[in-house]
Amino acid sequence: MRNVFLVAKREFTATVATRAFVIGLFFFPVLIALGVVIGPRLFNPRTVQVKGEIAVIDPTGLVLPELKDAYNPEKIRERREQAAKEALATMPKQVQQITNTAAVKNMGKNPEPIPDIRIQTRPPDTDIAREKGWLNTQTKEMPRLALVVIHPDAVVPAGDGLKYGSYDFYVPPSLVDMARMEIQQGLYKAIVDARLKANAFDGTAIHAILNVPSVPSVTVTPTDQRQTVGGFNTLVPLAFGFLLWMGVMGGGGQLLTTMVEEKSSRVVEVLLSAVSPMELMAGKLLGQMAASLIGLGLYLAMGLFMLASFALFGLLDISLIFYLLIFFVITYLVMGSLMMAVGAAVNDMKEAQGLMMPLMLVFMVPWLLWFPISLRPDSVLSVTMSFIPPMNTFAILLRMASSSPPPFWQIWLSILIGIASVFGAVWFSAKVFRIGLLMYGRPPNIRTLLRWVRMA
Repeated sequence: MRNVFLVAKREFTATVATRAFVIGLFFFPVLIALGVVIGPRLFNPRTVQVKGEIAVIDPTGLVLPELKDAYNPEKIRERREQAAKEALATMPKQVQQITNTAAVKNMGKNPEPIPDIRIQTRPPDTDIAREKGWLNTQTKEMPRLALVVIHPDAVVPAGDGLKYGSYDFYVPPSLVDMARMEIQQGLYKAIVDARLKANAFDGTAIHAILNVPSVPSVTVTPTDQRQTVGGFNTLVPLAFGFLLWMGVMGGGGQLLTTMVEEKSSRVVEVLLSAVSPMELMAGKLLGQMAASLIGLGLYLAMGLFMLASFALFGLLDISLIFYLLIFFVITYLVMGSLMMAVGAAVNDMKEAQGLMMPLMLVFMVPWLLWFPISLRPDSVLSVTMSFIPPMNTFAILLRMASSSPPPFWQIWLSILIGIASVFGAVWFSAKVFRIGLLMYGRPPNIRTLLRWVRMA
């Protein structure tokens, strides 16, 4: 047992003391921070101003005045502010406070550009074919964005019914989607307002009647109640599944890489002169698992800190953290031992790819199916996958983090199945490990590995 701990200590130290481990450990948090700070500036389409002319042919004479009002910069600013207030009203109070504070600090800095859309009026008898050519003769100062032809019955129906017309919309090839959507939003508002006025309706009153504010729901817990956070019940299973997947993949991949390197450089022969194959395998597994737990603990602490910052900690079932650690250990021992067996059987990483492919496909199945499992945690697929190793740990954890956790007996049955799969995986890997460590030459296939197991 002493040799196992010595090997584990060596593996742990050799892993965490490297620059690559430290960089990899903090790479993801730094990437998230950069995404939060820089992302909105890089990927926000509203930081680019929509500017240009549109030609409008309005035979009704009723849409054009409303369209000019819809594209009025002040009216656009008012609509955006109202939409922002309505969206903010549905957020938790803590988010509202942070958002309002940030808005006060950034007031006057990088204001969102208001579209500059200018209308060119065309007579009702204008040649549409000629106007289409107008779109293809662009100018740099004021680009030509669109040609709009209002239907004669767009405001007043042609017959006795309520079947209204619409409009034709022609754009140049270079028009971006953001400009197209901005123009169509103004057209929608202008036509609706024109129809309301044509029917002697008060547009302001009608909009007020149709505007039903979105009321945030209240989540009731056994101890208190708080405003519901949209998407929380969907993101929690994804977050826990990602933590489990990342921890196992990081440590398992490191085990495979170090095993192949030590075998190809003949370092493993020196190690076997001091310890037995089983002691070497067990030590490496424990050492890399301890290193992976550091990364898992860091990301878990970050997630809990973020929940506490937004006063959402009470929505999380703390027992999930306990089960996450159990399932991590089970999954790591299964996948790590199998990856070590692959590393011991091959001579370089290129040879390892063929043996790793089926293992990775099985490992990725529950991760690819996280959404249907989280959405329907009691379905036949979800329940079945909860008892099929090595996928069972992922599936049962996703179900536990969902809005409908599985019964207690299913959780512990899955844990017992996982423990049995650990013994099976370690037994299989130990057989392959013992023979493959000193085996060189032609890379083995699955059939060869099974023959080694029977021989050992």
